Parts: sequence; structure tokens; C-alpha cells
Amino acid sequence: MEIETEIYSDLAIPPGEYLEEVIGELKITKKELAQRMNCPASKLNAVFKGKKAITPDMALQFEKIFGVPAHVWIGLESEYRLTLARQKTFHTTTYPDVQTQLNAPAF
Repeated sequence: MEIETEIYSDLAIPPGEYLEEVIGELKITKKELAQRMNCPASKLNAVFKGKKAITPDMALQFEKIFGVPAHVWIGLESEYRLTLARQKTFHTTTYPDVQTQLNAPAF
């Protein structure tokens, strides 16, 4: 009997951390980025902290400014939110004992 196991990282990294790296390399401040995007600095700061999601419109702006494809930003955001949901589910769900499952009679 072969058992497949998928392993997920339980480390939720907000896409804002990657965004910080990109603006750091390009020597752009958060304030400058907010101005280029015509976006309130408070909204952008919430994205940096993972409190607000990167929207498709933001992702397109990042693509234009940084040259990083919009789908990459959306993927980072999706992975972050999925990891948060997994953490929440893991901490609120009781899972059956694996050994009990393996010893259960077959149907």
C-alpha cells in the first residue's frame, strides 16, 4: 500500500515581504511607490504587513513598475492566504489518529 503525502509549509509569508525586497533593490521608498501607484500610503502599508490583499489591479501596477508579472504577485498573495487558512483549519480541527485510520477495516 502506497501512501502519498503532500507537505505544506506552515510559514505564512506576506507578499509584502517580497515587495519590500524589490523596492529595496530598486532603492524606491514606500512613499514613492504609493505616489507612483496613486495609492494611499496607509493602504500600501497594510499590503506590506499582510493585512490587505494584493488586488489584481495592484498586481498589474507592480508588473508595470517592477517588471514582475502580475500573476506572480497574485500567486504570492493566494499562497499566503491559503497558508493562513490552513493554519486556522489545523488549529480548529481535530484529526483522527493516523494509526487508527491505517488499522480501520477496508470497505
